[in-house]
Amino acid sequence: MKRTFLPPSYFNTSVILMVALHLIFPLKSIIISPYNYFGLLLLLLGFLMNIWASEYFKKVQTAIKPFQKSSYLVTEGLFKYSRHPMYLGMVIALLGLFFLLGSITPLIIMPMFIYVIKKKFIQVEEKALEEKFGEQYLAYKKKVRCWI
Repeated sequence: MKRTFLPPSYFNTSVILMVALHLIFPLKSIIISPYNYFGLLLLLLGFLMNIWASEYFKKVQTAIKPFQKSSYLVTEGLFKYSRHPMYLGMVIALLGLFFLLGSITPLIIMPMFIYVIKKKFIQVEEKALEEKFGEQYLAYKKKVRCWI
């Protein structure tokens, strides 16, 4: 079986790269204290989104890991507003880290993270959900945006 890195690995790598870029190449500080502390709220929001979605997946007993078969199409809670609130939560947490760090160089990691998540996970997951849930998923997809 081919092993692949899961989204938290890409998130953790992005965090490390953002901090490293800030420490090594802090080109320009664009968010200064005390405004950078807004990043703490964004970090908290991102983590809470992931915790809620994870717990909800457990509650309805459906697969949480990418590439596993889903048994239930989650459209409640945060999923009314985003088809991928866990990935959105990761992006919000990365945005929070950017605010906390305050320099512009860490910002270049976020588009790369989004691109990788979209290509490696979202596209595959959405195809699997279309195959599994058919018209039900297509109707949901028309109603709810991918991110927000």
